[in-house]
Amino acid sequence: MDPMTRREFLGRTAAGTAAAGFMLASAGTASANPLGLPIGSQTYPHRAIIADGKFVDLLKQLKSIGIDQIELCGYLGGAGYPEFKSLADGKATRKVIEDNGLKAVSCHFLFPELRDNLATAIAWSKDLGLEQMMVPTVKSGATTGTLEEAKVLTDQFNKMAVEIHTAGMRAGSHNEAFDLVKLPDGTFIYDHIIAMTDPKLIGFQFQMSTYNSGMIAAEYFAKYPTRFFSMHVQDLDIKAGRTPVVNGRGGGYPQTSVGKGGLDWAATFAAARKAGGIKNYFVEQAMPMTIESVAALKAMNG
Repeated sequence: MDPMTRREFLGRTAAGTAAAGFMLASAGTASANPLGLPIGSQTYPHRAIIADGKFVDLLKQLKSIGIDQIELCGYLGGAGYPEFKSLADGKATRKVIEDNGLKAVSCHFLFPELRDNLATAIAWSKDLGLEQMMVPTVKSGATTGTLEEAKVLTDQFNKMAVEIHTAGMRAGSHNEAFDLVKLPDGTFIYDHIIAMTDPKLIGFQFQMSTYNSGMIAAEYFAKYPTRFFSMHVQDLDIKAGRTPVVNGRGGGYPQTSVGKGGLDWAATFAAARKAGGIKNYFVEQAMPMTIESVAALKAMNG
């Protein structure tokens, strides 16, 4: 999906939940969660707050509910992520983030914009002190694709990853759009992309909501135990049934907060621990569900 719609099912950002956030601030520590890692938040669902010039307010709220690190989206002057345009000064943005007790460790860029502006994106990422430079997929918005096309795009990604690695960061991608396309033999393009990328240079971030497409996190962690270093966390209300497809979108189980849906979190985190390699994970949901999901993660045993 294009950057304005790629996570529509996450819901609209709700800004008026600060009070609830402060009530949850003392619910636990960074280690009181199933992976013993700082709980993170992807900021895309909260992009309207950033576009309104309230980035500091967002940071304060995320910190208050127990978020310690964030994943940003990178604006590179094209159609991708215009709500993040105000964060174009990497050094200034880093100071604001760290002054509010958080750390930016990762960022998503649209693949073609990153490819065409790689030096600019690397410089900005280094100014921010990032550890990861991510793409949501190698082809945004795709609902069809071929293995030949995947080979061309993956070759470009491998070359980009060399420069990212030289700059001291890790390249990565998560499973969305093009990755979810099934080939005639029944395999996902995603599996072929994993196989064709250089494991020394490129890692992967598992998007939990792709359960809707038949991708199960625990199965992928077991199948590719050294390839995943990050997660995007959502839960799905499986009992509610699938929503209808409208204009090519939808057709999946609606989102809910962690622990209120049907995803098997015990199996997911057990597989992640067994595989090793997970460096960070980010709740990626609208604010009301983010608050509930963070509280649920804090309550889970490590």
